[in-house]
Amino acid sequence: MLRQFIQLFSLLSVLASVASALKFDLVAQPKGHPPRCIRNFVVKDTLVVVTATVSGSKGDGQMVNIHIRDAVGNEYGRVKDATGEKRVAFTSHADAPFDVCFENNLREGVHFGPSRNIELDVDIGADAKDWSAVQAAEKLKPVELELRRIEAMVGEIVAEMEYLRRREQKLRDTNESTNERVKWFSFMTIGTLCGLGIWQVFYLRAYFRSKHLI
Repeated sequence: MLRQFIQLFSLLSVLASVASALKFDLVAQPKGHPPRCIRNFVVKDTLVVVTATVSGSKGDGQMVNIHIRDAVGNEYGRVKDATGEKRVAFTSHADAPFDVCFENNLREGVHFGPSRNIELDVDIGADAKDWSAVQAAEKLKPVELELRRIEAMVGEIVAEMEYLRRREQKLRDTNESTNERVKWFSFMTIGTLCGLGIWQVFYLRAYFRSKHLI
């Protein structure tokens, strides 16, 4: 039963890794054209491995640059004039989405729009770990290795749930604080309007008396 579960889990993991690979054509544009970015979310202190396979060769009139950064300004890597397989590994510095951006610049003297084929694979957390090296270093059996992978993935799920719990608590506190401020602002507005109405009544009464209208 355990072996069947591990085999099923391994099959699902393989299918998930295949499905996560992204392929697209990147048309060459003049320098300064906005890049094409793919975004993923990652929690702090998580290992990420970005693997990009770029078709073509250097000197064909195109220059593909890769830039990896997150939404809070952390830089994780730059690759200029990329061809073939390029791999960038980093550990995230914050709970934030990160972007893998590609730009394909036309070289000087090229006046048409060729393209490069990009294959992108982003492995996060347990998927990014080199399990073959772990197996060789600790001399683990295949079943033990799969159990170790399952343990790592379960740990990631627990950490992500804890992160979502903290986010929900923070949003709830913000919502309650906003409601409290809105309540007191409403009381202040009502008090101001009532005071202004009373002042207008006394002012008009004094004005009409001074004109001997009442």
